Amino acid sequence: MLTVDPDKLPRWLRLTAVLLGVLVPGSGCANILVVPVDGSHWINMKVLLEELRARGHSLSVLHTSTSHYIKEDPSLYRSFIVPMDGKLGIVEDRQMVSNLVVETLETFRNGYTPMAFLRNNLNMRRIVYETHQCTQRFIVQLFEDRRLMGELEGAGFHLLLTDPLYPTGSMLARHLKLLLVHNARWLTNGDCHHLLAPSPPSYVPVVGSWLTDTMSFSQRLSNTIQHFMTIILVASMVEGNYQELCRRYLGPGTGLREVILAADLWLIRVDFVLEFPRPTIPSMVYMGGFQCRPASPLDPELEAFVQGSGEHGVVLLSLGTLVTTLPDWMAETIAVSLSRLPQRVVWRHVGPVPKGVGNNTLVMGWIPQNDLLGHPKVVAFISHGGTNGLYEAIYHGVPVVGLPLIFDQFDNLVRLEARGAAKVLDTTTLRAGQLEEAVREVTSTPGYRRSMHRLSALHRDQPQHPLQRAIYWLEFVLQHGGAPHLRPASFDLPWYIYHGLDVMAFLGALASTAALLGLLLLRCVYQALRGRKEKND
Repeated sequence: MLTVDPDKLPRWLRLTAVLLGVLVPGSGCANILVVPVDGSHWINMKVLLEELRARGHSLSVLHTSTSHYIKEDPSLYRSFIVPMDGKLGIVEDRQMVSNLVVETLETFRNGYTPMAFLRNNLNMRRIVYETHQCTQRFIVQLFEDRRLMGELEGAGFHLLLTDPLYPTGSMLARHLKLLLVHNARWLTNGDCHHLLAPSPPSYVPVVGSWLTDTMSFSQRLSNTIQHFMTIILVASMVEGNYQELCRRYLGPGTGLREVILAADLWLIRVDFVLEFPRPTIPSMVYMGGFQCRPASPLDPELEAFVQGSGEHGVVLLSLGTLVTTLPDWMAETIAVSLSRLPQRVVWRHVGPVPKGVGNNTLVMGWIPQNDLLGHPKVVAFISHGGTNGLYEAIYHGVPVVGLPLIFDQFDNLVRLEARGAAKVLDTTTLRAGQLEEAVREVTSTPGYRRSMHRLSALHRDQPQHPLQRAIYWLEFVLQHGGAPHLRPASFDLPWYIYHGLDVMAFLGALASTAALLGLLLLRCVYQALRGRKEKND
């Protein structure tokens, strides 16, 4: 779809567009408030903003004064800044993420013992709890700032776009009475699918289970237990405080679930070439890979390094945007492994160059990842399993060697491995020989590249690019003042009615009553026959 930067249009044409937007209902540009999440979440949210801006919409972004990636950018959006004393937990604090990665790797380095699992679980719970505490302080700071809230209330916004990993944006949309669109993958309580659509644990793996959609009995048992444990842990650790904030700022009787489910539309960062098939609902629009695009030319120095790889090609290594520190033993293991490869290697690594880096390896603090993955010389991608990088690898057809570190990265890579397009390693027990062998296997076995090329073909074969589909549906909500006709009645049902427990209880009571009456009838018949027999005797 052809897009034009509205700032480059003549002044008279922009004025005409504004007048048409005022005079013709449902047309013209909208005033959109965006409440994003920092880190990799902001990277893909910004893709949506750039497209919305190119289509003439006016954008404002609400963020903290301590955001790492989200900065003031008047050419793209207006900033509403909430002053904060510290980072907003794990979403803004790269050092916290790096510390978590190091602690996790060190915890399991000597094996997956019960004590290691317990220590890691307690550490993860602490990080999650602290992050939610920071988010809750952010919400209080926002709603208690009367000057800022007055500016937001008077800005004339039409729609609020937010990432619902944390409920700040959803709560603000409820307060401002705005149309609400979620750019979603995760919620406070895990995968958004589990809140929105039926997710039977018999074939829908829980995040963190490392399972596929084909499970043995023991795996289904484990998945079911983990499903309910997640619900219990989130309710006990997270939801209570948000519930109190919802009641305080949105009115008595307002609950967190109600606020989140009020969204008119869910833009889901999922494509079923990677995700396992599962139930869905009409208001979920799938846009997995929406950030992917054709590769741009590399700068001359990087292009020369890539072209100098000869017939063996190039291996790309990146462990994500938030990880700035690796344990020395792991960094050196990776460096030695890469030095033994016949390929040249481009390694995105922040900090001092690790010991053992070979002459075939170029270490860079930042890389044009999409452009490298789209280069014909790149033969493999060593990845931590972030969704942005995996969809770019799928788009460009580059097979993956997985080094998962934390969160959903394990599950993402399990899905790609199940498709035959990845080889996943246990990062905690990584040895130089393992990584070298995995790269050699992926680059020399045609099946990996064939599988990834097939996924790439499936992903690209769509009637509409995922980004354009997302923008179309967002503007659909603006055009029609919401999308209530897509909202399932299940959102308004109590859990016991949703699962049919009341019907089952009624039928059970009916069956029990019928059985009891049957037994009483048999008893009466028996007693009558017995009395007649005694009389005859």
